[in-house]
Amino acid sequence: MGRSGHFEEQMLPLFGDRLAGTAEEDEATAAPMPQGRLPSYIKDHRARLRERFMQGGAAAMPDYELLELILFRSIPRKDVKPIARKLLDQFGDLNRVVTASPERLARVSGIGEAVICDLKILEATAQRMARSKIMQRPVISGWDVLLDYCHTAMAHRDTEQFRVLYLDRKNVLIADEEQARGTVDHVPVYPREVAKRALELNASALILVHNHPSGDPTPSQADIAMTRKVEAAVEALGIALHDHLIIGASDELSFRSEGLL
Repeated sequence: MGRSGHFEEQMLPLFGDRLAGTAEEDEATAAPMPQGRLPSYIKDHRARLRERFMQGGAAAMPDYELLELILFRSIPRKDVKPIARKLLDQFGDLNRVVTASPERLARVSGIGEAVICDLKILEATAQRMARSKIMQRPVISGWDVLLDYCHTAMAHRDTEQFRVLYLDRKNVLIADEEQARGTVDHVPVYPREVAKRALELNASALILVHNHPSGDPTPSQADIAMTRKVEAAVEALGIALHDHLIIGASDELSFRSEGLL
């Protein structure tokens, strides 16, 4: 912080080193800024946002201002408010911006490689932090934390993903693995591969998890049939299928709770 108590603008990228000029090229829609010192009105705006964040945290800021804070380092010499607004208009909220695919982000005018890279690093960091809260811990006693992790990792993906959570005899999570990726409404699942991997990990139980990009977690007949095939494959090996969770945009469905297991 400077003597005035405001955060000073440092011309440094958020994540690692970049070639000079790469980030500036990302903001195609903002008015060009002169090279060198940041214009005072933008510098002051950035300092105020940073100060508000440090004093009040994320709760004191709407999504577009948090997104501005992220973009400050990706686009160091331009006004990022228009691009933040554009991203939120396109994707709806901050979570959907951060988890949008690189291909969809690249279609937004003014978004380049630097912004996409920083958003994907942020997404990976959030997922890893959420995952660390559930690994090597009993799943049953931390069910809400598990659901939070599944929503963080899968809720806003635009294609289906199928994951398997492998548990030991004490229901401690020993592995969380992506088994397959699919299309917007289908993901291939191979019960024999799920069972084989459970044996390799010496797992005693497992939980299936997949997302519905439509946002509606209601299971399809194909989901129900696949679950029964996996259940039959693992039960023949003495391995329990505790549940199958379908993750929607804002809620989830448990096969166990719905009487489907």
